Amino acid sequence: MAEKLQLEVVTPRGAVVSEQVDLVMAPGYAGEFGVLPNHAPLLSTIKVGVMSYRKAGHDETLMVSGGFCEVSNNKVTFLVESAERGTDIDVDRALRAKERAEKRLAAAIAQQEKIDRVRAEAAMQRALSRLKVAERKPR
Repeated sequence: MAEKLQLEVVTPRGAVVSEQVDLVMAPGYAGEFGVLPNHAPLLSTIKVGVMSYRKAGHDETLMVSGGFCEVSNNKVTFLVESAERGTDIDVDRALRAKERAEKRLAAAIAQQEKIDRVRAEAAMQRALSRLKVAERKPR
């Protein structure tokens, strides 16, 4: 039997994932990183993006936003602000959020109004990540 990783994804609302998996890919601030069984201990910050994991030959994805990841003793723990599966994402809402973020970014760039550009960029990243995960959901 091949070795597995214990994956835990936890938000302030509770556990989202608690499963034995073969591989984890995550969006770290220094770039995307992967974790296989017997990975060296690691602590990383997590940015808004798509986290994926492989279980029994099938890939699953989650949209995650801001937090931390710890890898130790074949256990990968994510403590994140939010995590959403593709089946839980409202695509219409994500599209509207993307449109709002685009308008806010354009206004910030043109300096037509005082909008926090960093917040607008973060909203855009969340919307794009939700849409990416939603398009990967099983049909």
